[in-house]
Amino acid sequence: MKLSTKDFPLASAFEAGFLEIDPALLAELGENRTRVLAALTDRPVYGVNTGMGRLAGIAAPASSAHQRNLLIGRAVGGPPWLSADEVRWLMLVRLRDLLAPEAGASPELVTFLVDRLNEGFTPAVPRTGLGSAGEIIPLAHAFQTFLGVGTVLVDGVETPAAEVLAEPYEPGPKEAATLIQGSPVAETLAALALTEVRRLVDLQTLAAAIAIDVLGAPQAVYRPSLAGDDQVLRSVLREVSGLIQGAAERPEVVQAPVSVRVAPRALAHLTRVAGELEEVLRRSVPTDSPVFLDGEFVSTTGFHAVELGLRMDAVTAALVHLGEVSVQRTHRLLDERFSGLPAQLAVDPGPQAGLVPLHKRAVGELHALRRLATPATLGSVDTSGGQEDVQAFAWAAANQLRDACARMFAITAGELITGSQARWLADGEGPPGLRTAYEWLRTVVPPVAEDRSLGPEVTALAAVMNSDSFRPFRRATRPREMPPFAR
Repeated sequence: MKLSTKDFPLASAFEAGFLEIDPALLAELGENRTRVLAALTDRPVYGVNTGMGRLAGIAAPASSAHQRNLLIGRAVGGPPWLSADEVRWLMLVRLRDLLAPEAGASPELVTFLVDRLNEGFTPAVPRTGLGSAGEIIPLAHAFQTFLGVGTVLVDGVETPAAEVLAEPYEPGPKEAATLIQGSPVAETLAALALTEVRRLVDLQTLAAAIAIDVLGAPQAVYRPSLAGDDQVLRSVLREVSGLIQGAAERPEVVQAPVSVRVAPRALAHLTRVAGELEEVLRRSVPTDSPVFLDGEFVSTTGFHAVELGLRMDAVTAALVHLGEVSVQRTHRLLDERFSGLPAQLAVDPGPQAGLVPLHKRAVGELHALRRLATPATLGSVDTSGGQEDVQAFAWAAANQLRDACARMFAITAGELITGSQARWLADGEGPPGLRTAYEWLRTVVPPVAEDRSLGPEVTALAAVMNSDSFRPFRRATRPREMPPFAR
């Protein structure tokens, strides 16, 4: 697709696969670049004609050599690397930043980045061990490759960038400094995680409805009117009520276990904090430092993505609580005292273990999930001789959130297999709103008539549920929503 002077639709750009720059946009960039270069005088400009960090007060030549050093000297990270998909999004986010007039990037740099995106050029970008105030270390790894330095991933294999890059790029004044500013790694990972969180909300809504159905739980507690003024909770209750409409209640069940009753509240809370994370991602703030505004260079704090990090920490905590609810519900489904079905949902309890091992897998996933609830954004340490004395660690919060999502997909897969088995052992087809889901689950994971190894099936189901094509029931996980970035 062609990027014009009017907007920069990242989502469409990602899907289109091939990018080109509108000549009018390149002309605008060129005119702005001329103004930037004219404003470079003998006055100190951070990272342009000075050092960085503690060395900010030391003059440095505004030369290509200085800009090269800014990239090469800060590439001190190592594996594990970001995935190819994550790196592509990172480069798209960086392209968005370069198109902002305050960045002062040249048409040549923008064109070079677009060409690399179109080639599938994938720098090796470290995922962890990033102790700077912003993201200088991973961004140095990402963009030193433009110089023919460092490594790229070719079919997952580390390869010297010089062997892949036909013609290296020589950064002009300010360009390398711009490439390593901001927190686009955290922004990228947060947006990708947000897509997964939305899927998990939908899947856990389905899992809750299935538990209500197969346990024959009283349904009055799910009336939307009980949400009061809480519109998020009301929406969840309306969804659950629609899925279970027509489900049979067991008259002997006066009150279902807490894990079955409170599921909508846990889902509403996750929905709410995920919405707050999306709001942060959609805000447009300058990420460069210094930015070129009103004809002069001004330092910014766009690198300090503390709100983004803390919001991700909050979403992770909400996922942990939802995981606890799901694991407990799974245990209730396996207990004949609550389900009225054969013990452990085995066809022949005793000689067969049934699905209890699935619950043990879920407990292990939950144990790992709980440890991710420790806030990653907190814990600053002095660096750069005291010049950088606070970090946001938003990238770490993003990694924890993505890990939490992976654990939750495994937990959810286990509960859905358990619920599907319970419905298979029970009488009837279940309510109309769940029948499509039951049928689909049985095609992916057939009923367990005798014990078998379910590990591969948990993995397969979790992968399918986190894919773009998953549409198995009335609500369905939403079509893949592109990560929300401010333009």
